[in-house]
Amino acid sequence: MAAETATLAESHTEMTEYLLPNDTNNLGRALGGVVLHWMDICGAIAAMRFANRQVVTASMDHVDFISPIDLGEVAVVEGYVFDVGRTSIDVKVDVRAENPRTDDERQTTTSFFTFVALDESGTPTAVPRLDCPTEAETELRTAARAERQAQLEAIVERLDG
Repeated sequence: MAAETATLAESHTEMTEYLLPNDTNNLGRALGGVVLHWMDICGAIAAMRFANRQVVTASMDHVDFISPIDLGEVAVVEGYVFDVGRTSIDVKVDVRAENPRTDDERQTTTSFFTFVALDESGTPTAVPRLDCPTEAETELRTAARAERQAQLEAIVERLDG
């Protein structure tokens, strides 16, 4: 049985990937699908750490590719749980690029994922409530919720426009 509560910090996940030629396009930049794959894996790990359960990807919101990741750079993929439903877990995933030769870094990609927790028979199952015991965790949750809401409102505006 899953714990009644889990913290945002318990879900925090950070992965690093070194961009090699097999994952680049003809411009020497990361393929979008490769970046999405990294993001999905990072988000799933964050959700599993939070729920102590197997999870499946239910949805991925609008993705913003802000800046490319160039051949030879390090991609840092970071995710954390910022909201939950009864069986669903919302995870914010950000990617930044680091140039290991100059220490320069920049944000490259961001999105929101929703995962569903599964029990041993593969049926959706209840997840813990999200607890944010520190001010830093509360600020991350609040910022992620606001950013997702703004993103959804912008999409609706574009559709209505």
